[in-house]
Amino acid sequence: MSVFREAEIEYLQSQRIGRLATIGRNGEPHVVPLRFLYNPQLDVIDLLGGGMGTSKKYRDAGATGLAAFVVDDRRPDGKPRGIEIRGRVEVFAEGGDQIMPGVDPAFIRLTPTYIASWGVDTGPFSPVGRRVEYRNEK
Repeated sequence: MSVFREAEIEYLQSQRIGRLATIGRNGEPHVVPLRFLYNPQLDVIDLLGGGMGTSKKYRDAGATGLAAFVVDDRRPDGKPRGIEIRGRVEVFAEGGDQIMPGVDPAFIRLTPTYIASWGVDTGPFSPVGRRVEYRNEK
């Protein structure tokens, strides 16, 4: 069973760009857009992009092991919808280009510990958040 609700998975699979927030060595936040894929086998988010292995986001993620990720847009009726995923991250030096052709081999894997969504399967101004416990059942 996934930590994501069915509507959240469908939403994530319909999107391709999100924003990753990390914390640098100096304690300052850093937010950048990047590509991602929901990984149903591991029930995680794989974060991918060009030049990933030499990026600040990759260094920050590796140093702290924590990050937040937001995917959002507007529904066809113009109302906002999105999902925020906070959790533990691991950095991998290889495999990203196997997940998505044309990106750097290095990638970041986000394992959720907290998920909040709005406008996905709730009202657009009624965010619903919950702590989740990662279970590696697969």
